[in-house]
Amino acid sequence: MTDLDYLKLAIEQAKKSVACGGFPAGAILVKDNKIISSGISIGFKLNDPTSHAETCSIREACKELETIDLSRTIMYSSMEPCLMCFSVANWVGVSKVVFACKKTESMIKKGYYEGANSLDDINKLNNRQIEIVYIKDFEGEVLNLINEWEKSI
Repeated sequence: MTDLDYLKLAIEQAKKSVACGGFPAGAILVKDNKIISSGISIGFKLNDPTSHAETCSIREACKELETIDLSRTIMYSSMEPCLMCFSVANWVGVSKVVFACKKTESMIKKGYYEGANSLDDINKLNNRQIEIVYIKDFEGEVLNLINEWEKSI
């Protein structure tokens, strides 16, 4: 499978998140070309501000693999990860983050992100850098999902 194939699966997780009453974000973790976990964003339902798709997929992977070392793991996310999720990915050793939709000024103003932090700038200052890949092929689909979700809330 390619990055595009895995990214499509992360977007499917975002759709699942919405179907479960959550925020339209989804993520999967892949290691050695095998999906090891997935996550949806239902923090509002769980009253858990850390229950973002990316962090949930990391929790699930750590439990499944019984380790906090996720070296050589690739995270695929429907949206650009927030600073919290990116930091968690860094702490566990995720080597690459691939996402489909960049955060916008509008998303920041609506509170979907903690601020206008640049992951690229923060990544450069970290002790260990994560490869960050933005693939815009599905950005329109993700933005449509976000718009439909906003109409439903």
